[in-house]
Amino acid sequence: MRIASLTLDGLASGLVTDEAPRIAFALESDVPGEELASARISSGDWSAETTDQLGTVYGGPLEPRSEYTVHVVATGTSGETAEATATFRTGRLGTPWTARWITDAAYRTPKHASPVPMVFRARVAARPGLRRAWIEATALGVYELELDGRKVGDRYFAPGFTSYRHQLQYQTYDVTELVSSDSTLTATVAGGWAVGSFTHKRKNRIYAGRQALLLELHLAYDDGTVETIATGPDWQVSTDGPVRMAEWYDGETVDATVTPEQQTWRAAALAGEPAGRPRILADYGQPVRVQEVLRPVAQTVAASGELVYDFGQNFAGVVRARIRGSRGQTVVFRHAEVTVDGELFVKSLRTAKATAAYTCAEGEQTYSPRFTYMGFRYVGVTGVDAADLELEALVLHSDLEQTGDFACSDERLNRLQSAIRWGGRSNFVDIPTDCPQRDEREGWTGDYAVFASTASYNFDMGRFLGKWLRDVTAEQSRGGGIPMVVPRAGNPFPVVATAAWGDVCVLAPWAEYLARGDLGMLRRQYPTMRRFLKAAAWWASLFSVRPDRRRIWRFLFHFGDWTAPDTDVKGWLRRGRWVATAYLANSYGIVARIAELLGEDADARRFRTERERVIRAYRNVFTDGAGTLGTEFQTGYVLPLAFGMTEGAETERMADNLVRLIRDAGGHLQTGFTGTPFILFALSDSGRLDDAYELLMQTSCPSWLYMVESGGTTIWERWDSLRPDGTVNTADLQTGEDTGGGMVSFNHYAAGAVGDWMYRRIAGLEPLDGGYRRFRVRPLPGGGLTWARGSVRTPYGVASSSWSLDREKFTLRVEVPASTRCEVHLPDGTHHEVGAGTHEFTCADRSVSGPIPAV
Repeated sequence: MRIASLTLDGLASGLVTDEAPRIAFALESDVPGEELASARISSGDWSAETTDQLGTVYGGPLEPRSEYTVHVVATGTSGETAEATATFRTGRLGTPWTARWITDAAYRTPKHASPVPMVFRARVAARPGLRRAWIEATALGVYELELDGRKVGDRYFAPGFTSYRHQLQYQTYDVTELVSSDSTLTATVAGGWAVGSFTHKRKNRIYAGRQALLLELHLAYDDGTVETIATGPDWQVSTDGPVRMAEWYDGETVDATVTPEQQTWRAAALAGEPAGRPRILADYGQPVRVQEVLRPVAQTVAASGELVYDFGQNFAGVVRARIRGSRGQTVVFRHAEVTVDGELFVKSLRTAKATAAYTCAEGEQTYSPRFTYMGFRYVGVTGVDAADLELEALVLHSDLEQTGDFACSDERLNRLQSAIRWGGRSNFVDIPTDCPQRDEREGWTGDYAVFASTASYNFDMGRFLGKWLRDVTAEQSRGGGIPMVVPRAGNPFPVVATAAWGDVCVLAPWAEYLARGDLGMLRRQYPTMRRFLKAAAWWASLFSVRPDRRRIWRFLFHFGDWTAPDTDVKGWLRRGRWVATAYLANSYGIVARIAELLGEDADARRFRTERERVIRAYRNVFTDGAGTLGTEFQTGYVLPLAFGMTEGAETERMADNLVRLIRDAGGHLQTGFTGTPFILFALSDSGRLDDAYELLMQTSCPSWLYMVESGGTTIWERWDSLRPDGTVNTADLQTGEDTGGGMVSFNHYAAGAVGDWMYRRIAGLEPLDGGYRRFRVRPLPGGGLTWARGSVRTPYGVASSSWSLDREKFTLRVEVPASTRCEVHLPDGTHHEVGAGTHEFTCADRSVSGPIPAV
């Protein structure tokens, strides 16, 4: 037996924290059925005995800027032992800053535009005997540090996007190897989210009137002394540095001919405290870093003369160009998701220019944007000959470990899985955005709510989601509403309880708990969930007297069946009461389970009672009592079926009605954001597996495979973003008319929530308890598939399901991590319960069709 992984707050190494870390470890063993019997976790004089591998919180003393070693000794049920160690550092732990916030007080940020980046500098002189040097820094804006022209660290967009009036992250960098006896420390601060242009309304100065920097450089010597170089009026500032423009939507402009000697330097001014006096905490999210380097798969010359490079994949990131140029030569890089007639199609970007312009110095040089990113597949280049340019692209997103994998015998579904994964990667850039390309890139809560389960399968979302959920809680209204966008950052929508979008406070932490088993996240978010449900219940009861009507959630606003292809925006909104009431029932049920896990038994009973009342109201108000809706639409049947709101003959009738509506639509789905993630579950789990596969395998529009077969490498916002005739659908969702760039994105991950069904029903891999401590493998073969496999790296180790079908013989191979148990269900109706190890089962292929027990 060995300890395969030991993590502190989800990190195997490099943790710097201002909070007591959570400790987790995974075991590997050759002993069948091995489980943890007990473990001793210690650090210094602190120790704890536990039988849990997850969620032990360090309970010893913590001193600022100190290193701690955590030692774990685990004993298995076989009697074997294993041990491992990991270290973490504490940050400031509330130590007052010596540094002062600095800015350029003379600079005035223009209206509706991003500010010019500010460059701050100070001289650093380390004396002999330097033992360690480190920087602690944060900013209003996004910053990058250099020591003598060398970039400090490898992250982008520090300090990250948070609800700046509530909390602000600071970063710690070890610079021992970079500091010399005569160094220059430089910080470039662009407007970023805090000051720069943001939202399609081009609001700016949302959190601050101009950029500001807070930084301390600590020099620790062998003689025990520590020297601190802190931002203050002795620092210099310039606004005419080489980065002339930087913002999320328009891109970046850089003049490489500008040298520090040519810049105008003046004394930095002291800035006031940030609005709201936020808590300044050591990094608790996942930094944005380069995750992959892509190279063009094709190069063409458009009729306009623009060089067009195709990277073969839609993604979020920046170019990296190696240029042989002449001084003063300007090279322009434009970005787009699609081309039409060989030219970049940029109308769908709306006001975003998505352009990088670089003015060359003399000779060979390399340029890559540092203070922006784009969503693109194609890059158009002017101002340089192809022979003098080597172009590649850097994929940027938060540092998320890929935990899940799915593959099967149908290559189209494999391409769909790839598109789902790339859609997530493209939109997990410090916050969960809706899209990475146009003038938006905001933290829309509804998009993540419906994608949460798929996201938590594909990636370890723990730290990323934990960071964002702090902002969800911080920005929850006093009445319990959740903003439609988090951080709100200038978004004009009122903060009220809204179905699906608001339900993210329940769906996101619940999905991550099932995947990672972290009760701590549920405990932190539980008060937010309770307040949200209270708000939803209040709005549902407004202006209603009859008991059933008091559970129908109509007010104040719901997106309803958003983007459903069978109607328009007014139609989507009109369906709001059906969608909202079903989502309310679902969230009541989930929060009841969470309350039970947290020992809140009275709450659990109350929420279950409320769930039953809402279900009864849905049945009595919307249906004939026997499973037929008075107003029929697919999502109206999908949600009660998928959310376990039906029983007996009612289930049969609703499923029949849903199948009828699908067939009336020519075998197509007609569901929007809120129904699409659940339509295949509604079919397969009520005995309509063949219909579920038929819908999944549909290739004409609207369908998932239509996107894939049309060349999509990510998931689209709308089923017909690219029409069958090759034109781009730029119709404005708000008016139904072609009034501009419209709302069309080729990288919008919400409909990719079908990935949840692919791994839970095709591969059959499904958690029953948090972190897959207990899980089920029940694959449902169909759709002509001859094999499929799914795997997920759980906190206990890899759990996997792999099956093949050879004539009439079904073979299933299941991998069960140490300390977990698995229920195995075969297509012939037999089932087994197994412990740790690798197990193989065979049976005749006699598929059992019928309801699947709820998790």
